[in-house]
Amino acid sequence: MTTTNLALPRRGLAAISLLVIGLLCFQAVMAQEVEPRRWTHLPVGGNFAGVGYAYSNVDIFFNPALQLENVNAEIHTMATSYVRALNVFGKSGRIDVLIPYSVGRWDGLLQGEPASTRRSGFNDPRLRFAVNLIGPPAQRGADFRPFTAGTILGVALEVSPPLGEYSEDKLINLGSNQWVIRPQIGVVHSWGKWSAELTGSVFFYTDNDDFFDDTELELDPLPALQGHLIYTFRPGLWASLSTAYGAGAESTIDGVDVNDKKGKYLLAASFGYPLTRRQGVRITYLRGRATENVGSDADRLLLVYSIMWGGK
Repeated sequence: MTTTNLALPRRGLAAISLLVIGLLCFQAVMAQEVEPRRWTHLPVGGNFAGVGYAYSNVDIFFNPALQLENVNAEIHTMATSYVRALNVFGKSGRIDVLIPYSVGRWDGLLQGEPASTRRSGFNDPRLRFAVNLIGPPAQRGADFRPFTAGTILGVALEVSPPLGEYSEDKLINLGSNQWVIRPQIGVVHSWGKWSAELTGSVFFYTDNDDFFDDTELELDPLPALQGHLIYTFRPGLWASLSTAYGAGAESTIDGVDVNDKKGKYLLAASFGYPLTRRQGVRITYLRGRATENVGSDADRLLLVYSIMWGGK
């Protein structure tokens, strides 16, 4: 079976607008995550480093007018992460850094003929600063006590700078060539071994002035909500069930509204297991489904190893 590059000739704004509906829905599910325990009370001075691998299988649905069918992407991502617990004016805070690198292949039918393309490189990194406004104060060393009863209220700001692999002559890119700014607010209520966590956020996007075919892409904000139910068997050993939903991010290309409101719901299950007092692993299965006729469905399996030091 012969394959050709999975790309379209330049057909003008109408064709680009139709195609971007599917591709941006794919990018939206890759940007959204369902991650529990992001508001956990941590010992000041603690450092947490991790390395993870994620396998993603994504089915992308396009408008039939584009003659793109059965488009599937398989993406392998390696990521390194770092978390530093802080004392923010007496409150418990943290800084998170995530740097992902992906290798992917997209396959499908273009005008009835097999076509494919590959991409590899860095995705846009993510930087996050969070502080718990309500809950236990910042604690260090022997003063630190895990939080097992009561309520935490936190706020955070996550920023994703446009540093990922990007080329304006390609529609499929690993980077977005736009800043993504995401304010967050989270509430955690714990009772014994159980915790319920709810996080609301909004994705704000700057304009992409170097979008495909010398066009400018604008995206409206995308509000999102995610919830988690977590059970801790003992320190380091826990399980969670999670769900999330996001809708919005309609596109405008060169001032023309594409009318492509995106909707996505996600379900996830996670399990954390301690290897030692300061090392652990986590496995997560995530299922994302589009709520519109165009968009993408995604399944992801994630494995993370982490190690802690400091905090004394």
